Amino acid sequence: MRIITLNLNGVRSAATKGFFRWLPLQGADIVCVQELKAQIPDLSGEILKPDGYHGYFHCAEKKGYSGTGIYSRHKPDQIIEGVGIPEIDIEGRYIRMDIGNLSVISIYLPSGSSGDHRQSAKFFFMRAFLPILKQLAASGREIILCGDWNIAHQQIDLKNWRANQKNSGFLPEERAWLSEILDRLGWVDVFRRINPDPEQYTWWSNRGQAWTKNVGWRIDYQIATPMTASKATQVSIYKAERFSDHAPLIIDYDYDL
Repeated sequence: MRIITLNLNGVRSAATKGFFRWLPLQGADIVCVQELKAQIPDLSGEILKPDGYHGYFHCAEKKGYSGTGIYSRHKPDQIIEGVGIPEIDIEGRYIRMDIGNLSVISIYLPSGSSGDHRQSAKFFFMRAFLPILKQLAASGREIILCGDWNIAHQQIDLKNWRANQKNSGFLPEERAWLSEILDRLGWVDVFRRINPDPEQYTWWSNRGQAWTKNVGWRIDYQIATPMTASKATQVSIYKAERFSDHAPLIIDYDYDL
């Protein structure tokens, strides 16, 4: 089973950069996307239903903003949009697909970098989402949470960690929250389980020469329940082409759908 996650920074923009030509060639069973920046009427047939895939979307109410989606080669048993918290759900930050005993969730945490009001929204999301993560962990289902968490967990996960300790995305409170999820609740950062190397990033600022110099952040994750995480066999970050300011995170699992 191959799962890909990518923050598209605008699904229509990613389409013009060749994302939907690339996608059918990857052999992915499930593809989670974030930051659609579109509503359903804005989406072309290529975006709504790429070759070989069913598409499901949770769009933000605000036009040109946020939104999550899942593409699947397999018809799901059910799709769940949102977490039942209006402040989160109006921004289209969570969509879940169930197939058998597996749930795959596309998730997009607020950024917080555009000002104090958005950092407050991020902290609200973190507080509200922790009990949901506890419930999911206790549900008995196998779960993979894919997406842009907008937090670099450890110093190894961003190039300029010293200069960013007071910046959104690497604040002590954000890192401690992610540590609680991984250490106390038992979720697993699947990429790090297999690849412990430095300079493994999934996002690069458009400022300066961040991409060229690989001055990046690892803020996109596949975070899974322990059994599913243990079945991961291969991880990669695809950088041969650019569809977004993020790169696709690709993970293969020895798991039969």
